[in-house]
Amino acid sequence: MRYRWNPWQDLHRLQGEMNAIFENHRPNETEPHTQERGWRPVVDIYEDVEHFLVTAELPGIDPQKVDLRIEDNQLTLQGSREMEYPERREGYHRLEREYGAFTRSFTLPTTVDSSKIHAEYKHGLLRISIPKRAEVMPKQIAVKITE
Repeated sequence: MRYRWNPWQDLHRLQGEMNAIFENHRPNETEPHTQERGWRPVVDIYEDVEHFLVTAELPGIDPQKVDLRIEDNQLTLQGSREMEYPERREGYHRLEREYGAFTRSFTLPTTVDSSKIHAEYKHGLLRISIPKRAEVMPKQIAVKITE
């Protein structure tokens, strides 16, 4: 009997063993493990000539319960997302959304005008507009033409 070696077979076996190792160390997806450790909403920060724009994904969160503050050039966003049906934990087959308290902090440059920060919440997105101080924005210089 002739045996033909297949290198991919060994690779697939190794991959299966590695997956089994990681599966055994991952929390059970049906347990509300994120309640204890909190979570981190994803945030985009964009800069243009006139301002910074911070956009945070906060679906399912009451915007009245979001604490947004600036102190010592530190922008801090805090809040909490609670489970919709905490009494039904045993009926879940999969629990992938994260719940619990969150805090995100960002150091702002000294060029911002913190007195004119504007925030709005729409469709699960919190948008924070942070204008730059007028004295740090580019200025157009008129060129006088003489003939």
